Amino acid sequence: MVVRPIGPRPGRGECLVEIALTTICGSDLHSITGRRSVPTPSVLGHEAVGRVVAVGAGRDPDLLHRRVTWSLTDSCHRCRPCRDWGLPQKCERLHKYGHAPLDSGGGLNGCYATHILLRAGTTIIPLPDVVTDVMAAPANCALATMVAATEPLMKGGDTVVIQGAGLLGLYGCLLLRGFGWKQVLVTDPNPARLGFARKFGGVPVPSPAAIDPDTVDAVLEVAGVAGTISEGVRVLRPGGHYALVGLVHPDSHLNLTGETIIRKCLTFRGTHNYAPRHLQTAVDMLTAQATRYPWDSLVSPPYPLENIDEALVAAQAARWPRVSLRPAPPGLDRS
Repeated sequence: MVVRPIGPRPGRGECLVEIALTTICGSDLHSITGRRSVPTPSVLGHEAVGRVVAVGAGRDPDLLHRRVTWSLTDSCHRCRPCRDWGLPQKCERLHKYGHAPLDSGGGLNGCYATHILLRAGTTIIPLPDVVTDVMAAPANCALATMVAATEPLMKGGDTVVIQGAGLLGLYGCLLLRGFGWKQVLVTDPNPARLGFARKFGGVPVPSPAAIDPDTVDAVLEVAGVAGTISEGVRVLRPGGHYALVGLVHPDSHLNLTGETIIRKCLTFRGTHNYAPRHLQTAVDMLTAQATRYPWDSLVSPPYPLENIDEALVAAQAARWPRVSLRPAPPGLDRS
């Protein structure tokens, strides 16, 4: 455990947030195991919920003492990706929480800590009481990302396949069912993970081979395994939609020919992070569905932050879709 001073009061547009609960995302496990490169030293962690304890000039003072979630990235809102392309998550001056070096800004850049300093271009959304910490903590990564990935599928359809029954896949189930998809099939080699799918509107499929070829309208890849792509292409009907979400690591070369894509008239769409509107939709969805799904089953009882090594081992064991951490005693309230 490293102790660092919080530093001066927040600057213009900034907010200091005391972390209430944070969850361990799969991308952090990739970073820790060396599968994904990150700057060092840094503070990992980007899925969290917290309470605003200080606001800088230019920020809404009504945020003070509010329980909030926030966008995974800080964007300038002026460059071409932000202004013209509708991709603030690809801002030319992007800062990404939990993936930034310790010497960037005040150093309070990650959620495996008692506090985080939110920058001026970060979208901050207050949470209603009905959205619990357990529901909210993974929302600003996994849920908002799936809102973005499923956006082209909001008109509904007949059959969609989700490859992977981790938290992304489970969120995909409830979103797609909400959009009116008649059948959401879920594949995963882990029977325990498949058991969660049914609770959130999915139909577990023990083997992808059980799905007939050319019968599926859309496929969502959230497993992070490149070998699943050929199977997804096999089951997609001509004109089908393929959403790639989980392959955010170097081991993602695809054994796929351009001819296959062309002859089946397929659409491939990659989703990396999300825009602020997707986070707002995620919060709205949690608010509307607060009592419908067993949210508590998705997140482990919290480990103390000082026991993070033990929590990381539990996360790698994948008994829970998310393992949570709770910082020890509330820190300094600088309001």
